[in-house]
Amino acid sequence: MQLTVSTWNINSVRLRIDQVGRFLKERRPDILCLQETKCPNDKLPLKDLQAFGYPFVVHMGQKGYNGVAILSRYPFSETSVMEMCGRQDARHITVTLSREAKAAAGLTIHNFYVPAGGDIPDPDLNEKFRHKLDFMAEMRSWGSRAKPTAGPAILVGDLNVAPLEHDVWSHKQLLDVVSHTPVETEALEELRQEAEWIDAMRVLRPEPEKIYSWWSYRSPDWAAADKGRRLDHIWLSKGMKDTLRSIDVTRDTRGWERPSDHAPVTVVLEL
Repeated sequence: MQLTVSTWNINSVRLRIDQVGRFLKERRPDILCLQETKCPNDKLPLKDLQAFGYPFVVHMGQKGYNGVAILSRYPFSETSVMEMCGRQDARHITVTLSREAKAAAGLTIHNFYVPAGGDIPDPDLNEKFRHKLDFMAEMRSWGSRAKPTAGPAILVGDLNVAPLEHDVWSHKQLLDVVSHTPVETEALEELRQEAEWIDAMRVLRPEPEKIYSWWSYRSPDWAAADKGRRLDHIWLSKGMKDTLRSIDVTRDTRGWERPSDHAPVTVVLEL
């Protein structure tokens, strides 16, 4: 069977519920993982999401900030969350697909929203940047301790780091800009490699191809300037590499009315 999984920082699911519906109608992924839902659990537009054809929804949210959700055509046998860095700030949720998912049964999906880190890339001057580095250090410890890639697993999310030279529009100009500083890119690559996650995008579309999933709202003509960064990622456990069939960024969504500044990333697997 084919399994299609998308990840999207939606930047408020209530504000952009129409965009979510349009994307789901046009792309029809089996599973959509959202970040930055920006609403508490009791305010999630659950009935709308289910009406799009996704009866199984889990969400961890809070008022106005952060928030992660997973929408699925298939039921879950387990769900869980981690409180990263000792904070209840709704930045992680995990599901395991139940036996009704057929060949995808037992697959675990981890949805993360890594802190953005503010504007100053110095942990001594910027608490937000320190939190980001601490968060990635905790992800690294979790990978070492929990062995999440020992079985079939996918890690997705807005990881807020563009790790490779061609994941940004200008490597040299962004080396001291938060999301592409060496301390961030090295930390993300170390935690990925140590846990033996596979960067699905770069397996099928290796460098030097430039790939972006985020374009700043500050750019008046984002498409022409094309000063993007690849902040949104899909990683596969080591045993799933041979299932990888395609992966892409739905760039068009960035040009929709009232868009998120992120575009969805979608992977197709053959299980």
